[in-house]
Amino acid sequence: MRRIVTIERAGEAGVAADDTVRLDHDQRSRRRMVFRTQNEAAILLDAARPAMLRDGDVLCLEDGGRVKVEAMAEALDEIRARSTAELVRIAWHLGNRHLPTQLVPGPDGGALRIRHDHVIADMALGLGGSVSTILAPFDPEGGAYEGAAHGHAPSPDHGEGHAHGPRRGHGHDHAHEHHHHHDHAHG
Repeated sequence: MRRIVTIERAGEAGVAADDTVRLDHDQRSRRRMVFRTQNEAAILLDAARPAMLRDGDVLCLEDGGRVKVEAMAEALDEIRARSTAELVRIAWHLGNRHLPTQLVPGPDGGALRIRHDHVIADMALGLGGSVSTILAPFDPEGGAYEGAAHGHAPSPDHGEGHAHGPRRGHGHDHAHEHHHHHDHAHG
């Protein structure tokens, strides 16, 4: 099985890729996983920490092969509001529930995207927002404790430059009416 040795971030990649791997958000946030490329090749990600792959990243393989990452479309709720204050209020409630949230800038004040969840959509509506269910790649904000990862080898013997991704077992609990099982980073 071919092994991933470095990751070139989108926009930094020089040479074109010779294959593609289509991944949803969860698959792009892994530490160890075998991926199947579009050409049915098996490639191994074996990193010390979750790799936090983004759309357009290029996975450089030990044999010189290059595989481009494509973010798959997922069912998302896009939340908009009449004012920035309303959108910030909704964002606070999403953050209070530790929901992965994508910030979408726009001239109309922008939007928030979360994975489709009818309970959270109802909450956003109750807070004055509007909700549309869409199909789009999901690229939520990284955690406050997530580090930068730029073009370093994901191997366990290479200890720096990797994203500090989601970890479970964070040692605290919250009393919420609706609380999802989730991944988030703590330092």
